[in-house]
Amino acid sequence: MVITTVAVGVLAVLVTAAVCAVVVAAHVRSAVSAATGESSGRADAEARHADERGRSVDRRLEALHGELGRITGVVADLRAERAHQHGEFLARLADTTRATTDLHRTTRGLREALANPKARGQWGERTAEDILRRAGFVEGVTHVRQRATSCGSLPDVTFLLPGGLVLHMDVKFPAANYLRALEATSPADQGAAEKAFLGDVRQRIKELGGRGYIDAATTVDYVLLFIPNESIYGFVHDRAPTLVDDALARRVVLCSPFTLFAVLGVIRQAVDALRLEKASDEILGCLAAFGDEWGRFCDQLERVEKQLDTAARGFDALAGARRRQLQRKVDAARQLGEERGRPPPEPTAGAVAGGRPVGPPAVSRPSPTGLSRAPPADGRS
Repeated sequence: MVITTVAVGVLAVLVTAAVCAVVVAAHVRSAVSAATGESSGRADAEARHADERGRSVDRRLEALHGELGRITGVVADLRAERAHQHGEFLARLADTTRATTDLHRTTRGLREALANPKARGQWGERTAEDILRRAGFVEGVTHVRQRATSCGSLPDVTFLLPGGLVLHMDVKFPAANYLRALEATSPADQGAAEKAFLGDVRQRIKELGGRGYIDAATTVDYVLLFIPNESIYGFVHDRAPTLVDDALARRVVLCSPFTLFAVLGVIRQAVDALRLEKASDEILGCLAAFGDEWGRFCDQLERVEKQLDTAARGFDALAGARRRQLQRKVDAARQLGEERGRPPPEPTAGAVAGGRPVGPPAVSRPSPTGLSRAPPADGRS
């Protein structure tokens, strides 16, 4: 727009200059005609001078016409470019209008959905379920949904902890007055809606404290209240800082989507620590049982060692003194046989080892003591 205005101004100036030049040329020609009667010589000179001025003006007019044509082309280009830019601007404006309309429609639908307590509860349950899934929790393994307690209450989520303990969480949060505060058109209406909203939050905390979600025998000492929106959680902390302390005094922990991740991390860490402790106890039990078995093994080993020692001493006595006594009897019997003309019996294989007999000699009829009986003097057997 500014460039077009400047171009039009320049064009007007040039046209004015051209008109002034034409007027000056006409006045010059009139002056020349008037002075013709004075003198012919002077008239010729002035005529020539006037012609030169006229030709100069014509040349200037031609230059002005060329410049005017160039400026006219520039202005036409500027107008075409402005029309193109204006068309693009209108198209973008139409796209922005459609996006704004869609956003307004979505916001209105979300507002209407959140105004319904049932839909608001379903939204909170869906948000909590997505967070649990992202944190690695598995339904039926780490937590259950909508399981009644011994008092008859029905928490939205129950976390299963080691040792038979559970932790309950409720995801139904009052947000109707908060939406009214956002839609309020006057500061008075906004303040009243905010005050009513904080009152609803306090009432909800009192309800959770009296529903029997906390049992010293089966649950931990706290219950979780899930707020499915960070802006609502920040509004509560900003407008009512003491409300969080009041909730903790009633053993109710307020959790936003971000803080719920931290709470779930603590729960998983506690579960892992307890599992590690349980595994350590099992290992210690196995080591204790191994110690008991090792003690019994050592006792039995000592008894076997004593028995082997006793057997070794008996064997040494048998292979020592008793064996020498038997060997002397055998030698005497063999000598007696040689004296009576009977050849001594040949020792059996393995009867001699290292120059010493290792067993009694082979005789025809061994006696119970392992000695061969000598034949009687009359030759009868």
